[in-house]
Amino acid sequence: MSARPIVFHPEAAEEAEAALTWYRQRSPKAAAGFLAEIEDAIEAIAANPERWPAFGYRTRRCLLRRFPFLIVYRELPEAIQVLAVAHGRRRPGYWKQRGR
Repeated sequence: MSARPIVFHPEAAEEAEAALTWYRQRSPKAAAGFLAEIEDAIEAIAANPERWPAFGYRTRRCLLRRFPFLIVYRELPEAIQVLAVAHGRRRPGYWKQRGR
């Protein structure tokens, strides 16, 4: 596991929570699956952050398998920062200003 902790940009945490709420309103089973997939992706990123390809703006992205979301993150000296938990087909690149 990486020595660096995973930290969420506040807006990325809000996005993850909003998506989870959306799934909960429709299906507890889908919500549980979404949460498990987010947790698995974060663990995989922490273990090997270089695994996913460069995405631009010195970031990388990890696509979820069963849900249309991606986790955009960057490596910092002291942590791995999640910049967005973004829907793959809505508002591409809206998170770019978070990396400044």
